[in-house]
Amino acid sequence: MEQADRPDPASLIARLAALGMSVATAESLTGGALCARLVDVPGASAVLRGGICCYATDLKATLLGVEEHLLARRGPVDREVCLAMARGARRLTGADLALATTGVAGPGPADGHPAGTVHVALVWKDGWDHRELHLSGDRNRVREGSVDAALHLLANALGAFDQGVSTEMAAHGRHEVLQEFE
Repeated sequence: MEQADRPDPASLIARLAALGMSVATAESLTGGALCARLVDVPGASAVLRGGICCYATDLKATLLGVEEHLLARRGPVDREVCLAMARGARRLTGADLALATTGVAGPGPADGHPAGTVHVALVWKDGWDHRELHLSGDRNRVREGSVDAALHLLANALGAFDQGVSTEMAAHGRHEVLQEFE
């Protein structure tokens, strides 16, 4: 992703503050990088409730409340798992919004998925948004692209909230598959 196309965390923090909203993160393949990108912004503490890093599959169940049967049936690299991770982070932190990331950073396949298979999700009280990504590049590039994609979800939702269409935008959810996200 070109630097100019990357979401600006400072503007996201400012928009969250202007809307009086808070955010939290639940991360697997990004290992805290998403939360760190937000924490890098001075004043982030006004809107960032915290981040939970659940790299191990069992922690997704014990810490975030992802149902064990879902993890056993679908594996950790899955849309429903990602959404459950975000819901768990929102519940645990009391945040208005929660972002989640899960996937395969590489270099090789894992859990039956090729490297670069990523799920990012955003949840709020009335809805959710999700993207399935198929990224290319090395491990760091996949992780960085995952963070960028999650921040894009947040930016899109905040744009809708700015216009007062939060519940109408995705009360029933939205799912998109992107074959390449650079």
